[in-house]
Parts: sequence; C-alpha cells; structure tokens
Amino acid sequence: MTGETDLHRLLSGMRPELNPGRYVFTVAEGGLPSGLTPVVMVAEQEGLTLVVPQAEADAAGMAYDYVAGWITLRVHSALDAVGLTAEVSRALADAGLSCNVVAGFHHDHLFVPYEHAARAVDVLRRLAGSTS
Repeated sequence: MTGETDLHRLLSGMRPELNPGRYVFTVAEGGLPSGLTPVVMVAEQEGLTLVVPQAEADAAGMAYDYVAGWITLRVHSALDAVGLTAEVSRALADAGLSCNVVAGFHHDHLFVPYEHAARAVDVLRRLAGSTS
C-alpha cells in the first residue's frame, strides 16, 4: 500500500478529478454539529475547521465566506513524497488560482474557488501532460 514518491510519476499520473458539488470551510466551536458530513476536519485552537457540502452548512445555519470546488488527484501519493504540492500549487498560482491542499492517506485533495474549478482541472491536466 506504499504510495508513489517519484515526482515525475506523481505529476504524469495525477489524473485530477473534480468532485461534484460546492464545498465550504466553516468552524464549529462545540464539536461536530449533527447533520454534517465533513470531507475534512482540522482541530485548531480556535475551533474545529470543517469542509462540508455547502447545502449542509446552509441547512445548519453555519457561516462561511469561501465556496470551493473539490479536486482529487487520483495518483496514490506517498505522504513523504517531495514536490507534488509545490508543483501543483505553482501551476495553479501561475494561472492566478488559489488552492487549499489537504493530504489524505491515498490522495491529495485541492479546494479551489468554485467558479474556477473547471479551469483548475484544465491547468492540472496540462501540467500532467507536460510531464508525460
């Protein structure tokens, strides 16, 4: 179950996939509210940061100010791989796109401005194609 560490193989095989839906970053101060199914949770001193479907945040009356598209890099990247996040972030930054990266055990996940998510996938596909 070891992930890939070779940067060339990571980039050429990343196969970015846009997950359906709109996602928001919000904070829960008293733990996980019922009715929410977060795709990411980060415990911070200020509270529990959640990335949840926008509809769930709206239904729970939770505040947010960033609506994102969720891109999964389908390559199985090792947690100790060097350079993938830097190369992906650089390509998106060069295209004028912000990116919030979360590493899972198997894949890296990118949250980009929702209105530019399809363009971000195109940028990443071009990056992958340029390293093949």
